[in-house]
Amino acid sequence: MTDELSPQPPETPEGDEQPIKQRKNGLYPGVSDELADNMKSGWADTELRDLQPIEQAANAAERRAALSRRFPGERLVIPAGNLKTRSNDTEYDFRAATEYVYLTGDQTDDSVLVLEPRADGADGHDATLYRLPRSNRENGEFWLNGMGELWVGRRHSLTEAELLYGMPCKDVRELADALKEATGPVRVVRGHDAGIEAALTDKVTAERDEELRVYLSEARVIKDDFEIGELQKAVDSTVRGFEDVVKVLDKAEATSERYIEGTFFLRARVEGNDVGYGSICAAGPHACTLHWVRNNGEVRSGDLLLLDAGVETNSLYTADVTRTLPINGRYSDLQRKIYDAVYAAQEAGIAAVKPGAGFRDFHDAAQRVLTEHLVEWGLVEGPVERVLELGLQRRWTLHGTGHMLGLDVHDCAAARTESYVNGILEPGMVLTVEPGLYFQADDLTVPEEYRGIGVRIEDDILVTEDGNRNLSAALPRRSDEVEAWMARVKG
Repeated sequence: MTDELSPQPPETPEGDEQPIKQRKNGLYPGVSDELADNMKSGWADTELRDLQPIEQAANAAERRAALSRRFPGERLVIPAGNLKTRSNDTEYDFRAATEYVYLTGDQTDDSVLVLEPRADGADGHDATLYRLPRSNRENGEFWLNGMGELWVGRRHSLTEAELLYGMPCKDVRELADALKEATGPVRVVRGHDAGIEAALTDKVTAERDEELRVYLSEARVIKDDFEIGELQKAVDSTVRGFEDVVKVLDKAEATSERYIEGTFFLRARVEGNDVGYGSICAAGPHACTLHWVRNNGEVRSGDLLLLDAGVETNSLYTADVTRTLPINGRYSDLQRKIYDAVYAAQEAGIAAVKPGAGFRDFHDAAQRVLTEHLVEWGLVEGPVERVLELGLQRRWTLHGTGHMLGLDVHDCAAARTESYVNGILEPGMVLTVEPGLYFQADDLTVPEEYRGIGVRIEDDILVTEDGNRNLSAALPRRSDEVEAWMARVKG
């Protein structure tokens, strides 16, 4: 990539002692008045006038209306966030804040949604989207500024953005000063835009801002039809990504887990925006490390591959699916015994997902089945009730059995305990069911042949009016079906 964010000054011809004439204002050394004037004109009109609203525009408007009803008479500020430096003058890929995306459908850095109480005393708010406008060509911003459109690409004009997102749009560079002058109660979603927060320093409190964040987290617990469709799309792409991986396991054996990671990433980038989280491509004993994302280990025939990965759609909804696959296509007897125990636990967990059930019920159901197997195998002394009461099974089960899913892989994380973990399942919720058993390579409490085996099976489950629907059912789960599927995919 180019390593300068401003044009290089033209060289003076050899023997010519006359320096190049500089801009009179001195802002851009090395840029002549003639070049600056030349860059102002001769550009075609590229304004897009036939844009249609984005697919989720109506849904986002309904969400803003619900937010308005919850906080009447208060100014609400929801930033998208800013670019973050990766190293020196390069930035991480931008991912807009979940709250901002949920309320607008937009994903543009430096943007801010503001809901302002109506000035005429009427109920509700007026929503305004603050964004960067097109780069100014008259003052040279578009080519002399490192974030100008000549360097980073065209962005929508404010008029275009109004068509896309269905609300008035203004220049975000004017917002900080306007907020400093604002009166009345204000709340802001913190942690995304330091400049906006600084402008509101004397107007907001952490407690009130947290109430806004909690509300927006709990609002996402029930998914609308658009969201469910996007999650299904994410899952379908993820299934194809798993098939891609199975096709190249021989190449991964010749290289490392990174071949698996790269293979899945290709599917995510071709069919979506990105992966929804760092892919866990854990072969052999790495499967016992819950968040193994280094993906630099060996891939060996006879071991298991725990692949936990999800495609994120272009609208930023993510899947979260796990399969534990025999690298050579066949489970050993012990691998199958452990896998089938996890499968039985997942079956019990999925069966417990239904309207009116407690969120904890599917976890409890899965943990009971895993504990029954651990007692049966003689790895922990029963009875089962004693083990569950003391939590002794957790040495090998380790984690909770699932979580909400949506714009974040661990969606709705700021919701209150009574609304989430201690809450009741309702139609429209989407969650994962993902029990596992993990026998660490250095665990001397289990027979040696168990050590280094880790198994997790995870699916994305929609709560329906009469039970549930497995969004990832297209990916086989039962051990014999997994083996048949792998043989078929490999051809």
